[in-house]
Amino acid sequence: MDTAKDLPVAVIGAGPIGLAAAAHLLDRGIEPLVLETGPTAATAVRGWAHVRLFSTWAELTDPAAEKLLAPTGWTKPGESAYPTGGDWVEAYLQPLADALGDRVRYGTTVTGVARAGRDRVVDTDRDAQHFTVHAVRDDGTEERFPVRAVIDASGTWSTPGPLGANGLPALGERVAADRITYRIPDLTDPAVRARYAGRTTAVVGSGASAFTALAALAGLADEAPGTHTLWILRRGIGTHTYGGGEADQLPARGALGLAAKAAVDDGNATALTGFRTAAVERDGDHLVLVAEDGRRSDPVAEVIALTGLRPDLTFLDELRLALDERLQAPVALAPLIDPNVHSCGTVYPHGAAELAHPEAGVYLTGMKSYGRAPTFLALTGFEQVRSIAASLAGDHEAAARVELTLPETGVCGGTGLAAGADTAPAEAAQTDGCCAVPAPGLLRIGTTTGACC
Repeated sequence: MDTAKDLPVAVIGAGPIGLAAAAHLLDRGIEPLVLETGPTAATAVRGWAHVRLFSTWAELTDPAAEKLLAPTGWTKPGESAYPTGGDWVEAYLQPLADALGDRVRYGTTVTGVARAGRDRVVDTDRDAQHFTVHAVRDDGTEERFPVRAVIDASGTWSTPGPLGANGLPALGERVAADRITYRIPDLTDPAVRARYAGRTTAVVGSGASAFTALAALAGLADEAPGTHTLWILRRGIGTHTYGGGEADQLPARGALGLAAKAAVDDGNATALTGFRTAAVERDGDHLVLVAEDGRRSDPVAEVIALTGLRPDLTFLDELRLALDERLQAPVALAPLIDPNVHSCGTVYPHGAAELAHPEAGVYLTGMKSYGRAPTFLALTGFEQVRSIAASLAGDHEAAARVELTLPETGVCGGTGLAAGADTAPAEAAQTDGCCAVPAPGLLRIGTTTGACC
């Protein structure tokens, strides 16, 4: 290969958005190199395989991906069904990765990205240099990949938010790690079920993930007397606490909030509002959460911390990124998704222009592009990578074109109504991926993820 243009484009992460990015690149005649930490596609989505998304199959497959899958004999699942994360992987994501073949490198963790021969300080001939991706394989082998551009679709699943209301771990949180989970538990697993059945559990968070956990534990209470949930919220309960309800254009997402409300109304969950956790203390075999104002929770056997996700930016440190100081999202995108301003699920469709950085050729996509914001949908990610692939191919008209209309949440409002820092991404498989459901037995969102969708 003689020029940077001849090099492949690195796609970090073989989740829903990363795989879609690879499909769009191929459709544009650009060779992708997908680097995935896990041993299979969509490793993060597999981590919440038991969770049902609140998007239907019609909203969970990408057109370019479907085009790539068509010659393999793949058949799209019924569009009106709501799959679980596991369904999404088995019926779409793994087949898509298989169709990409050896363009997907598993067991490969990206540890750094930089301009060849240039750290972030050096200006000289910077834009003329290709990128070098540093990675480590599972066996410890170090690798270097020269690439023309980088699409980071690694999601946020690996970095959940802590219990501490200030964004840092609460005092005693690390010591109590054996009794705290940062994921929605799979209550279909007998061993996991035994941890929560007949006991009091604290659920910390106010987003779709928390709703899912509340609904799941309420279902368990019907079978195991003594099962109760202490719902810890950093804010109070208001008109929009439970989301859009019947006004939500994604019915399953609205139903999820209503299921959480029913858990409270039926007495299966007790809300503790305005509670900003500062410490976790042991009380015999139980834990007690202590708020910044000195209030103490009742003793609980387990804690489920669903306080949002955040991007891991450490391996991008030698690149010149322009990120919003609050959300850690691209500066042009941040105003559209800022939960301090609005709570709309509708975000103006955006692409390469809004996701660009001072370091040309670098894009954060999928749930990672949203930083700490919680409103990501898989459809949004598909539109992002369609635009990015068009831009990399030099088709700037297509890159700027809007090809997506998103559903509304039904809860668009003013400041204070949005999901805040204690919210898990509503559609981003916490990698890139997704969202939970309405039905009994339902089980939560994604990202990331991611993600959910």
